[in-house]
Amino acid sequence: MNEIIVYGTCYGSAKQYADELSCRTGAKCVSCEDAGGLSSYDKIVYIGSLYAGGVLGMKTTLGTLKNWESKQIVIATVGLADTTDEENVRNIRAAMKRQLPAGMMEHARLVHLRGGIDYSRLSAKHKFMMKLLYEKVKKQPPEKQTADTRAMIDTYGQVVDFVDLSRVDELL
Repeated sequence: MNEIIVYGTCYGSAKQYADELSCRTGAKCVSCEDAGGLSSYDKIVYIGSLYAGGVLGMKTTLGTLKNWESKQIVIATVGLADTTDEENVRNIRAAMKRQLPAGMMEHARLVHLRGGIDYSRLSAKHKFMMKLLYEKVKKQPPEKQTADTRAMIDTYGQVVDFVDLSRVDELL
């Protein structure tokens, strides 16, 4: 089977998963910026980081794919949100649905993975966005805070790494 792994990342967590999957399968692994046309592949694995309500590079990479119905498609998201929380997964999938052609999500196998954050490595724009979000959620009354918002408040400004490469097996 002709397979490719494509990833979209800013800070590296999605690439870690993509590289590990490539090592295990021998499949070609490329950044979404370098992917080009994917129509010649039978299986496409897209691993994308979650940013500002979307999956980085997914719309450009998969949104214009022709004949996707005849291909095996696996889409993995990588973010900070706890993927065992059903509300988080619903929110992630709602964002994905806005980026993909109708029916592709139902056709694809979906996996939600956790990444990490190192505030010292963030771009000025991302630092500003995270600061705004942090200021907003820390003002919420405790009963309105979710487990994720409490975790964000507790870890703000620190290095947090939830990458679990053993979960790559879910993409095989």
